[in-house]
Amino acid sequence: MGQKGSHSPSIGGLRANTKKLQIHTWFIEGQGVTSVKRLCSGGMEIDRPRHSTTLKTSSRREGAHMAGFSSALRLTDLDDFITPSQECIKPVTTAPVKSSPHSTPNTRGVIRLDDDAATGPGSSAPALQKATISLSDCLACSGCVTSAEVVLVEQQSHLQLRAALADPDKDVVVSMCPQAVVSLAHKYRLPPQECALRLAGYFRELGAVATWDTNLARSVVLLEVAKEFADKFSGDPASLPLICSACPGWICYAEKTQTQEVLDHISAVRSPQQVMGALVKGLWASAVGKDPLKVFHVTIMPCFDKKLEASRTQFADELTQTKDVDCVITAMEVDQMMSEESRELRTVSPVALSELLSSGELTSHEGSSAGGYADFVLRYMASSVYNTELTDLQWKTLRNADLQEASLTVGGEEVVKVCRAYGFRNLQNIVQKVKRGKSAYHYVEVMACPGGCLNGGAQLRPDSGQSSKELLGVLQEHYSTLPVVPPMQDVGALTALKQLKLTQPKFTHTDYKIVEKNVTALGIKW
Repeated sequence: MGQKGSHSPSIGGLRANTKKLQIHTWFIEGQGVTSVKRLCSGGMEIDRPRHSTTLKTSSRREGAHMAGFSSALRLTDLDDFITPSQECIKPVTTAPVKSSPHSTPNTRGVIRLDDDAATGPGSSAPALQKATISLSDCLACSGCVTSAEVVLVEQQSHLQLRAALADPDKDVVVSMCPQAVVSLAHKYRLPPQECALRLAGYFRELGAVATWDTNLARSVVLLEVAKEFADKFSGDPASLPLICSACPGWICYAEKTQTQEVLDHISAVRSPQQVMGALVKGLWASAVGKDPLKVFHVTIMPCFDKKLEASRTQFADELTQTKDVDCVITAMEVDQMMSEESRELRTVSPVALSELLSSGELTSHEGSSAGGYADFVLRYMASSVYNTELTDLQWKTLRNADLQEASLTVGGEEVVKVCRAYGFRNLQNIVQKVKRGKSAYHYVEVMACPGGCLNGGAQLRPDSGQSSKELLGVLQEHYSTLPVVPPMQDVGALTALKQLKLTQPKFTHTDYKIVEKNVTALGIKW
């Protein structure tokens, strides 16, 4: 779906108008089998479940309860959820109907086509079960969710976190993304710094043995991205622009819909979440004498797509299959956990963030609230390559607030030009120019969510009477109050990066490849 309508639901970064799902049911009497064919025109209305995705034909719009995974996974262009040539088809089996003692054996079933109302109150027809489709069904089909990961929704929820906390053989640790903390801070009317410390206290009360923010990991990522860019800029300029890889919604979309030529432009540096996983299980565990196999690493994120990112097979140990990140829960799910316990965050005692992987407080970086990737690339090039200082970085807004550009000028000549492109429409335009070889930029910071990570699909919703735009403005104000740590002055990050390169050099990088579509005859519109 395109980004249409200010009241459209947000799903992991793509805002979409929800259309009703049409379900036509063929009930085979006497056989106990219901074949459900869901014809989706432009999208589907679904609940965000605990264990599976439930499809239904409710007449109410339930945008706030949309599925927990981004519509980017079901996207082929800007105008649809499902590939135009395919339909979502899944046979749903029920328990066999017991034959009557007076029935004739081996009788043939009768197929009856009914409207939805035929099974309503007063109907003599048997009540049909609600059709459900789990994420594993989607991934096995790969008709619309074309991803190689095998991910179950129940493996990425606060219920899994609670189960891990109750397991005496697991050491639960929690890494908190600053954008998610800022969202919770607004909800509970707390300064972001205080909110982070109270959240740390909350998770420590539940049984977590350590809590951090993810800023040190992001410093590591920024340093690696800047070096990667500088190497390409000087040694292989034809490979530019380099496109940011931190957004999993963009990565899923690119792997499903773009050519390898486009994927080759994507940065090979892992996202801060995955680098944090390598830091936790590779460095922290050994430093404090913990068994990495028993460490259960949880991240708090602003985006549902981070759940899929954590489940990618390349982000797990090849021998033990232990994930770098075991569970991802969102700002919405943290709020839900506290609601279930009738807890008020203000009443939780604050606890300093754990040492080794944190400065003890919530920090941030210069630049955008999405991580400051483009900003740091310019500053790094200015200081490390051109031996100058970039003191006043000016961003120029183009067609909309989510499309901006800036440049580094040396000796009156523009030498490096970068761009921020948020939201799929801006992203799509950038990709088309890259494919035609007409990109004007050397580096592009892309995010699937309009407004960046503070506007992630798993962030808490606006207050009553507050628009999404107004909420984003408030969150950006809160985010700007966080203390800034320049990556090149982040001693912890520099030390961690050096240790990673010595012990686990591959854990800071990855690669991206085209996900082949599995088009079946059942999925083709004739």
